[in-house]
Amino acid sequence: MTTRLTLISHAATSAQRRTAFPLDELVNEREIVKIADLGWKGPRAQRILVAPEHRTEQTACALGLSATITVELRDCNYGAWSGREISEIQSDDPEGILSWLTDPTASPHGGESIESLIGRAARWMDEQVEVSHIIAMTHPAVIRSAIVHALQAPALAFWRIDIAPLSLTDLRFNGRVWTVRSIACPLGKPDREKASGESNE
Repeated sequence: MTTRLTLISHAATSAQRRTAFPLDELVNEREIVKIADLGWKGPRAQRILVAPEHRTEQTACALGLSATITVELRDCNYGAWSGREISEIQSDDPEGILSWLTDPTASPHGGESIESLIGRAARWMDEQVEVSHIIAMTHPAVIRSAIVHALQAPALAFWRIDIAPLSLTDLRFNGRVWTVRSIACPLGKPDREKASGESNE
């Protein structure tokens, strides 16, 4: 059986605009209105899941998705860096930032390492292979980790993947290996979805 995994990144937040490590912040109302105006119709799925943070739940609701909270989809734990801007941390702890960006096993903030995050995403993905189609609303870091696992790429490839807010990534499992069908396609672009061979069925 082929498993289709549709990963959707949540709407933009103030932390992303400030280039900061996130807290459990809300998506502002203006952004919510924009999401509703997209008129996006998701494909049919056996399961629709959402990470437990406010920003993912809000985005799923605005898209009309009735989703089940799944803790395995939670964002990376950034420990003491949560809520702080990257420029501030670079000034206060340049060695910590350097180790974070170059050593996937490092957790200078006291939270979750990139290697641990990828491992968490991999374990969750490999538990879903008996389901034909899953839609999961989650975070860019989790989606990047899922792509690294699907490609069996080195952990440092995590930093070479860009996942924009409100974008869709499509992964498939054919019974043996994961493959990547599309990455970070903007929602609300039906022409692009048709061009990639996707449909709303």
